[in-house]
Amino acid sequence: ISRRHNEDKTRLGLQKMLSKLCGAAVVVAAVVSPADAFAPSSALPGSVARAGARSGISPMMAAEAKIRLGTRGSPLALAQAYETRRRLAEAFPDELGKEGEHVQINIINTSGDMKLDKALSEIGGKGLFTKELDVALLTNEVDFCVHSMKDVPTFLPDGTHLETMLPREDTRDAFISPKYDSIAALPEGSVIGSASLRRQAQILAVNPGIKCVNFRGNVQTRLRKLDDEVVDATLLALAGLKRMSMTDCITKTLDWDEMLPAVAQGAIGIQVRSDDEKTIKYIKALNHDETKTDVSCERSFLATLDGSCKTPIAAQARTKDGIMTLKGLVCSPDGTKMFRAEREGPVADFMAMGKDAGEEIRKEAGEQFFVDLQAYVQDIQAANTKPVKA
Repeated sequence: ISRRHNEDKTRLGLQKMLSKLCGAAVVVAAVVSPADAFAPSSALPGSVARAGARSGISPMMAAEAKIRLGTRGSPLALAQAYETRRRLAEAFPDELGKEGEHVQINIINTSGDMKLDKALSEIGGKGLFTKELDVALLTNEVDFCVHSMKDVPTFLPDGTHLETMLPREDTRDAFISPKYDSIAALPEGSVIGSASLRRQAQILAVNPGIKCVNFRGNVQTRLRKLDDEVVDATLLALAGLKRMSMTDCITKTLDWDEMLPAVAQGAIGIQVRSDDEKTIKYIKALNHDETKTDVSCERSFLATLDGSCKTPIAAQARTKDGIMTLKGLVCSPDGTKMFRAEREGPVADFMAMGKDAGEEIRKEAGEQFFVDLQAYVQDIQAANTKPVKA
């Protein structure tokens, strides 16, 4: 009975999300459809203008724009852009308008959005979602960029920095399946869709008899594939589902012990030019200190391990009453080897904690493990089954 209830609940959630999408515009490849389809009801109507293919930027015209926001064009990225604009309007209503009408949103196409047929580990990792935004920022086409922090490389272009992080959403992953209630319950031979080596490795550690296939595209595309029974299950970040009010499709929320999330998962970061004092004045007012220190600790761990979307690395930090707890994980792509580190200490030591945990894992795993790991991700042709080299 519980399984039947779970199947009905999940399929109903998927159908609701898909029917909602039928009347909404979806961003695909290099074509940007009207982005106000994903805006809150208070957003300015009819505000999209298409830019030429050369620039790759579509500005949403604001009345006498005083500040220009750069973002990817996916529904989730746009939801995050609108959240940022709303917070700017609340902080500076007299300067930027009560509805943020003086904040211009510019949609920038990225390589990661266009190359959806391959796993990120094959085509360059997380930087594919940010490099075009970096260029737009450095060439003064936009004043700041809004990012999902888990897509941001550990090292940014000279002349830019991460000024602000918004309050973090729930960092956990969500398991979604119309047939099964957990990863462990998937029978041998089941197919689970995920392009993330981090997720694949932890999935295979729990259930080595299933197959992991490359599964990219925006949240809506992945849910549509699941509803079409292309795969038996998938995992998505809970934060994105919450930001788009799409939690009805969730079968189970996975705690850290079941699936340790990606570094910076659930966090929105804002990148600026380091010499742009006018923009920094606006952006710094939005910063959430706890989120920024937690994420910075995780990114310190990642940088120590030279990690990216090419490698199965996870880390999460949490601060309570001035004490930070960090959990870090590195594993082989097939889930057979796992190395963990934990730290707890004063929040003031956040960078040192991340670095120290990373160094512990490097020592325990040995340098050959990381050499083999890098060789693996260079050789792999697709994240299409239980990982094997080409």
